Amino acid sequence: MIKTVAIQGVKGSFHHIVAQNYFDGEIGLIECLSFDKAVESLIEGESDAVIMAIENSIVGSIIPNYALIDQHHLYVVGEYYLDIQHNLMAWPGQTIEDIKEVYSHPMALLQCKTFFKRYPHIKLVEDKDTAEVAQRIQKTRKKGVAAVGSTLAAELFELEILAKSIQTIEHNETRFVIVKRENHEIPENEIDKASLKFELDHKRGSLATVLNVMSDCKLNMTKIQSLPKIETPWKYAFFVDVTFDTYDDHRKAKSILEIMAEHFKVLGEYKNAKL
Repeated sequence: MIKTVAIQGVKGSFHHIVAQNYFDGEIGLIECLSFDKAVESLIEGESDAVIMAIENSIVGSIIPNYALIDQHHLYVVGEYYLDIQHNLMAWPGQTIEDIKEVYSHPMALLQCKTFFKRYPHIKLVEDKDTAEVAQRIQKTRKKGVAAVGSTLAAELFELEILAKSIQTIEHNETRFVIVKRENHEIPENEIDKASLKFELDHKRGSLATVLNVMSDCKLNMTKIQSLPKIETPWKYAFFVDVTFDTYDDHRKAKSILEIMAEHFKVLGEYKNAKL
């Protein structure tokens, strides 16, 4: 039973929207201004789950979050895809021409850079969280500044939307993962996706051999991400997402990969949300 969920950001953030949509019933929300703090709350038992953005369809993987899950021996128990619609918002009674500065998360600014090229008078300033900026504007009622965020943030913090859906690419989707301290959230017969991690020797064809094993075991690789091992220069860990029709296929692949690959690890087994 989920009681509290930790998110990066505050109410009105996209992480908050995912928490609302993913979990049934009332949940307690723990607002954290960094993913490290959110993970810390989970490790210390203050929260039952953490919502973490893991990749975006425009800018790609959020690599540090892969490392956080791995380093703290946490597990992905679910995923959620959210269509990200960015809106420009400010204290009511202003126009875009009145705005001198826009504060937002670097990722949000990057996703909207084409829109802001049309307004060279606006200075873009990187900040910790989209919704937190909206909250700050409500508290100060400061004019001449704006935030980029969700319609929920505009509603919660009584801001006026000056421009809707300003992201460069219309279909801007972010994949979020639900992270817990333990694996296996659902029965095996319902599991059809897994997140895996392994390391390989510097041998010709070593990665191709592993990928062939996955293919032979009827696993479909939907994501592969390499991450350098800081303590071992020029050696990489691979993070892979796979889907499968039966858990037996996945079980067979795991038994082989445990022998073939170095430091093979299951980061999570869950239901595929992208059908």
